[in-house]
Amino acid sequence: MITGSIVRVPLLPPLSFPKTLSKLKCRSKNSDDNDFKDALSGMMGDQVEQLLSRQENKGLMDNLQKASQRVEIAKTQLAFIQKQELALKQFKDYTQQLEGNASQIAESQREISEAKAMLEEAERSLLLNVGDAEEGSEEIYRDEERRESVKAASISALVGTLSGLPICFVQATDTTQLLLSLGINFICCALFGVTFRYTVRRNLDDFQLKTGAAAAFGVVKGLAILSAGPFLELNFESLLSYAWDGTIYVSENLIIFLSAAISLDYCLKTRLLSPFPIDRTVPSYTKEMINIEDISHRTEK
Repeated sequence: MITGSIVRVPLLPPLSFPKTLSKLKCRSKNSDDNDFKDALSGMMGDQVEQLLSRQENKGLMDNLQKASQRVEIAKTQLAFIQKQELALKQFKDYTQQLEGNASQIAESQREISEAKAMLEEAERSLLLNVGDAEEGSEEIYRDEERRESVKAASISALVGTLSGLPICFVQATDTTQLLLSLGINFICCALFGVTFRYTVRRNLDDFQLKTGAAAAFGVVKGLAILSAGPFLELNFESLLSYAWDGTIYVSENLIIFLSAAISLDYCLKTRLLSPFPIDRTVPSYTKEMINIEDISHRTEK
């Protein structure tokens, strides 16, 4: 507010409107309204430039420039304050989200503790039930394993004896020797069946393990037959004869035990014979315990 002072506004120089207007009137007959507007704006622009170029108006122009600079600074500060307000709002939203997550975590921990209590109760019940039925069930399991081993021995002995029957007919000279050879093959194949079941176990796709077991029995039995023959002499003919006989005996027994191994493998894959150990059904209390553990894992996740 200005008090005690008089503001003097500089007078504009006399404008030569009559002459200009007279010229404009003369031109109006040959030009349109747009030319008139352009001439008028150019005339006013010249007058404004003359007014602003005076010495007494330079201070006013400086003040106007400073005011415009202050306005720009105020706008920049206002934009910075708005950014800070937006960041503060985002921080408040994130804090509220963390508080919500904290409540969810607390609820999950409570559920985990309840699940652990249920799991401990199930473990105690399981120990009590297992302690009562452990002795009887262990004996039952052993009986089942023995029955499956007897089945494996019977299958192997039957198939192995039948596969070696032509070889025994060729080598035997009388009925006693034929029966002796068949009995030896029967016993060896029965032992092979039990050993094969315990060796292979659940590795039903392991080809090397199955053929290795059959080859081991064939080589051992063939060499045993060779050692029961005539003694080895230190000459070329005796060595050649031993090598030839050993090859024949080993090959014959490989045929026998490979046939037994193929039959056992077929029975194991078709579930006619159970592998070792027997796949027993999970008891009901064990299933409940597994369900409780699954609930606990899902709650922890």
